Amino acid sequence: MTDVLASRSFRGLAAEDAIEAVHNDLDSLWLDAPFVNDVDQMTFTTAVIESASNIVQHAQPAGERDVELGVETTVQPALLQARVSAYHAKPPFGPMEPAIPGEDAESGRGLALIEALVTTVTFERQDGTNTWVLSRTSSQD
Repeated sequence: MTDVLASRSFRGLAAEDAIEAVHNDLDSLWLDAPFVNDVDQMTFTTAVIESASNIVQHAQPAGERDVELGVETTVQPALLQARVSAYHAKPPFGPMEPAIPGEDAESGRGLALIEALVTTVTFERQDGTNTWVLSRTSSQD
């Protein structure tokens, strides 16, 4: 098993202030992993924030409980990974495949953007939780 060199974890209500908290966690993560080059830091951060923002904007509660956002990030020697979760949420609607909407569309670009920024994106649903696993192979300078 590969060693985890740095990690962060966030869980809270899926609200706008959660995005700032996740961004602060990522900024702090890079301080613990200065060997990750700037391009990998920027693209991975953008993908994670886009995923978390999609949950805040679009996730619907599956029952009485509010949707919670969870973001777990890890840095390994050659791999950046984030598990971005919507707890207590309905399954996402629509296709889970990335698509580029028409030029006049105001939404729908998120998954395509995320896919362009990371190496792999997988989706899991278990016990009322939707989780997107974002992985980016990190190149060392």
